[in-house]
Amino acid sequence: MRDYVIATECTCDLDDGLIGKLGIKIIPMEVIMEDKTFEHYPDFRNYNAKKFYNDLKEGGSAGTTQINPQKYLNFFTPFLKEGKDILYICFSSGLSSTYNSAIIAKMQLEDEYPNKIEVVDSLAASGGEGLLTILAYENKEKGFSLEENKEWLENNKLKIAHYFTVDDLMFLKRGGRISAATAIVGSALKIKPLLTVDENGKLVSISKAHGRRAAINTLFNYFNDANTGSTVIINHGDCEEDALYLKNKIFENNHNINVMVSYSGPVIGAHTGPGLLTVFFFGGNR
Repeated sequence: MRDYVIATECTCDLDDGLIGKLGIKIIPMEVIMEDKTFEHYPDFRNYNAKKFYNDLKEGGSAGTTQINPQKYLNFFTPFLKEGKDILYICFSSGLSSTYNSAIIAKMQLEDEYPNKIEVVDSLAASGGEGLLTILAYENKEKGFSLEENKEWLENNKLKIAHYFTVDDLMFLKRGGRISAATAIVGSALKIKPLLTVDENGKLVSISKAHGRRAAINTLFNYFNDANTGSTVIINHGDCEEDALYLKNKIFENNHNINVMVSYSGPVIGAHTGPGLLTVFFFGGNR
């Protein structure tokens, strides 16, 4: 069986130390903050996480650009030259066009090299994409071939649950997720939306809570009702205290679960704003 690398985008929002430990290969994505364009890597080398969210709090405007086919060609080629196959886990096609770019690059490179490139549309985002990548690594460690691993991921990717809340509705309004009227009224009434990523990989609202703490407790309830896995990922938009509160609630009755907490990167944070709090786990179907 030929060796293969596991790769994904910076949108996986995994801790940089874990990425290095597992040997996961990461392709960056460009973020635009006012007049500054930078590539985001998991170690936040080009824009400090806390500064990014502080800049948003102070009125800064951020956006993102998709990864084009040429960047994928440049990213994949060195691994192919080393004689390795590639298992690439892609950011949800329901949220970005990067999947299409990856497929274009795959088709071109497979005409040039004998190696295989398998691209999985994760239909996931942030730590959901990260959790699927961790599971892919675990499968490889168990001896799964490239094809077996891809098949497992395709069969199980919709079991990665995504639940999150935001603190500032105006960021969802800017992204077209809610209307201006809903954002204004919701903000006045301190309504916090609960959202998920559905089976089509798209962002949808599923409920609402009155107040931040109620929203966080609802995230815990979603987890408690459905989790069947041993790893949980919590990402946050510079609200570590809330993230640790959620982590401790999970630990209260689940001492054997590995709960990982890390920042949501600017690719996600640009569209959700400061105060984003997420929980990702394996369990049930979306």
